[in-house]
Amino acid sequence: MSNLLDFDLSSASKALKNKEISSFELTNAYLDAIESTSNLGAYLDIQKDYALQMAKKSDEKISQGMAGPLEGIPIAVKDMFCTKDIKTTASSKILENFYPTYESTVTQNLWNDGAVMLGKLSCDEFAMGSSNETAAKGNVINPWSKTNPISPGGSSGGSAAAVAARSALAATGTDTGGSIRQPAAFCGITGFKPTYGRCSRWGIVAFSSSLDQAGPLTRTVSDAAIMLNSMAGYDNKDSTSANIEMPDLTSFLDKSIKGKKIGIPKEYTQDGISEDIVKFYDISIEFLKDSGAEIIPVSLPHTKYALPVYYIIAPAEASSNLARYDGVRYGIRNEAENLDEMYELTRGNGFGEEVQRRIMIGTYVLSSGYYDAYYLKAQKVRRLIKEDFDKTFENVDFLLTPSTPSTAFELGQKQDPIKMYLNDIFTVPASLAGLPGISIPVGLDQAGLPVGIQLIANSFDEPNLISVAHTLEKSANFNVIAQGAAK
Repeated sequence: MSNLLDFDLSSASKALKNKEISSFELTNAYLDAIESTSNLGAYLDIQKDYALQMAKKSDEKISQGMAGPLEGIPIAVKDMFCTKDIKTTASSKILENFYPTYESTVTQNLWNDGAVMLGKLSCDEFAMGSSNETAAKGNVINPWSKTNPISPGGSSGGSAAAVAARSALAATGTDTGGSIRQPAAFCGITGFKPTYGRCSRWGIVAFSSSLDQAGPLTRTVSDAAIMLNSMAGYDNKDSTSANIEMPDLTSFLDKSIKGKKIGIPKEYTQDGISEDIVKFYDISIEFLKDSGAEIIPVSLPHTKYALPVYYIIAPAEASSNLARYDGVRYGIRNEAENLDEMYELTRGNGFGEEVQRRIMIGTYVLSSGYYDAYYLKAQKVRRLIKEDFDKTFENVDFLLTPSTPSTAFELGQKQDPIKMYLNDIFTVPASLAGLPGISIPVGLDQAGLPVGIQLIANSFDEPNLISVAHTLEKSANFNVIAQGAAK
């Protein structure tokens, strides 16, 4: 293979271990790719020297027969993950000078397995957004843009854009209401949100503690399996971490799905969905049917309440989590004559408009007199949404849905917050229920933009989810490279 960027993670790993290529030259190729695609704005910080040092160490380990599962693989990290002595900002002005003294559990797992760190990736500020337009240092451009710049999705827009642009072999992301799956769909790559509790949240900047979950963004389902093998695992530093062993996901890739029952929820085929999305949704159903799966119509009646529930619970938790950013211990500080004024100036200048909006919503629904009316009621409805899934999974093995109601839109097109929030309409329900979901590219719409389809499984059933996702991926055979990708 003449072009090092043509390798996916799986084939690159094999070539490295067979000493057909070196990590040093592979990492250099990706550093060059970062430079050639810098117009996309995916990277906030490039760790060139550090990456090459890590690559040299990986080459030494490979030569000694001590290679880890990700040895020598150059990846990039969403800027929500704390990285020791490397700036971590959550794409926010308020953390613009924050250098953690510790490493997040997820990234430490990746480095332990031999991965090479290329740098930190842009995202919506504090992961609050669906377009990457709330990032303090400006939006990321989707490499599928032709004439006008289009959104890579969010909040993991930088991660999705980097993988699609071939400036990282894989990337970490976080998903609260769809922040891995939606940008993956917009950028024509695979995005995998595991079950809540599969990956440690320790060292990840908190947005919504009962919803946040780390996961990989990759070119293929196989690559996602390899990444999640390393990212996942029990962590006693995280009280929400699940002590449930996960087998090697790659061993499930080629398992037959014959006889598996795939549920088609009627609530996910509503008015307003793009015709191209509907077309590829129908095609995906036929693909799975042809692979031996049984297609079963199902109903999740409380799905219609998912978005309003999410936009009560998530801002409420954000309001609590972001109370710590006050200019006292770390981050920026606006000096003032008294403490109250210092708080006011620091938070007013440090947080962007969308973050301020969600803090205010969250504070409101948690306030005296409104807690019962909004937050408590939302938690009860969340339980009903989870019960819908529980009942449905008694009769089916997986659910197939669109990932998004439309393909990628132009930057600046959706100024109305409500219209922006509707981007997550198909991803939020699984998040509220803590379920694993994966988005897979299956084709291009009439404008030549990627279409993603989502598969959802029951809690902790990532192994079987991988097998059905891989089956769909093989049937769809999507292998188009974005116009703005590195060559």
